[in-house]
Amino acid sequence: MIESLQSFTESLPAAVQWLGLILLGAIPFVESYFGSFIGILAGVPPVLAVAAAVVGNVVSMLIFVLSAHRIRVAATKNSAPQELSPRRQKLKDRFDKYGVAGVSLLGQAVLPSQITSAMIVGFGAPKNRVIFWQIISIILWGVIFAFLALGGVELAGRF
Repeated sequence: MIESLQSFTESLPAAVQWLGLILLGAIPFVESYFGSFIGILAGVPPVLAVAAAVVGNVVSMLIFVLSAHRIRVAATKNSAPQELSPRRQKLKDRFDKYGVAGVSLLGQAVLPSQITSAMIVGFGAPKNRVIFWQIISIILWGVIFAFLALGGVELAGRF
């Protein structure tokens, strides 16, 4: 999959490769981290690769957060809280333990930021706090994977 996404990015004219990376960043499970990685492997300057992948990831995350917030407000308007399934209760327990910041920063290791952020808002966290921490997390993951890609490119160049 990564090879086909890299080929897609490389096939675009250099002037619009950043648009391809924005699209890649918006895809759950690709996000800012693989978008940055793929962009660098495709030869896009690292700052542009990270920025474009982050923008795509943030835009798609915002859509999920704002939608989840609207759904939660509508669903809880005139109803009593419902009992959570065992799986959702496990996620809620982790949310209670680590808070918005912890789940936002660590959640991308398990689930896409879009899903993680929607679940956090679904548990009742303030949407603005979720957006703030998700943006920080998206940037950090994108930068970390950019450094990994740069290290891999440098290492490959030595052989």
